[in-house]
Amino acid sequence: APLAAKSVRAAPQMFSEGDIGVLPPLGVYDPLGLIETRDMRRYEIMEIKHGRAAMLGFLHVIALHAGIRVPGYLSTSMDLKFEDVPAGCFASLEAVPTAGWLQIMILTCMQESGTGFASKPQTEDAEAGDIALDSWVRYDDPEVKTFKLNAERQNGRAAMMGITGCLIHELLGVDALYPTGGLGGAAPPTIF
Repeated sequence: APLAAKSVRAAPQMFSEGDIGVLPPLGVYDPLGLIETRDMRRYEIMEIKHGRAAMLGFLHVIALHAGIRVPGYLSTSMDLKFEDVPAGCFASLEAVPTAGWLQIMILTCMQESGTGFASKPQTEDAEAGDIALDSWVRYDDPEVKTFKLNAERQNGRAAMMGITGCLIHELLGVDALYPTGGLGGAAPPTIF
């Protein structure tokens, strides 16, 4: 009986060599054996979403450290301009007023549910992470499509590690991008 149960559980295994996101050097890396016991599609969708959010977060850190600021006011009622937002990861998050965070959360929920701009809800018959409307570019060539989807996964994974590193650096009391002091012991000058 235990063998029969094990073979039934092994049937829904999702990942194998050559699948999107299964890349060298690790291949199918599952040291805990979770693939056979969980709905991996849900985790695949979450990995894509977290990767996309991390890519935006890491670009935010780079832009703020480069001195890039959007012109205008972040909050007119608080007389807070975008240029007044500090460059630190946590400091920039704390500078945004509560109403701004509510707007961000509403937009995120709308995108997640498919009622936002240029998005549709994730459906069972769509590929994992495909929440864009039909007007977005789709690749007909399977090799190009596989390359693009693998690049997105790898960039998302790298961004998740990058933003985590930036946050840890700041928690340790050093600069997020230049934890060793940057050029000559100080953070480099802004480029804008």
